[in-house]
Amino acid sequence: MKTDILLLILGMAVVTYIPRALPAVLIDKMKFGAKTEKFLQLIPYTAMAALIFPGVFSVDSTRPEIGIIGGIVAGVFAWRKCPVMICVLVSIAADFFLYLVV
Repeated sequence: MKTDILLLILGMAVVTYIPRALPAVLIDKMKFGAKTEKFLQLIPYTAMAALIFPGVFSVDSTRPEIGIIGGIVAGVFAWRKCPVMICVLVSIAADFFLYLVV
């Protein structure tokens, strides 16, 4: 019984890992047009917006301005084409500062 469950988990891990690993391995060998390259470069910022936007309004129900300001800060840094991690960290720092000051 335990072996069956372990094999099932391992099988699911392999099946989900393959579609994620193949693009990372093959992307260097592929050639794209200028428009496709631009599209692929914008995916991290689009993903960041999709992940952050719902949380902007639900950070703190008593003080929604903190989430909105954090979202604006993240948007400004993304617009300036900063790396995604920098956008997230600066937004977190802005919200932390607002919680301390306000």
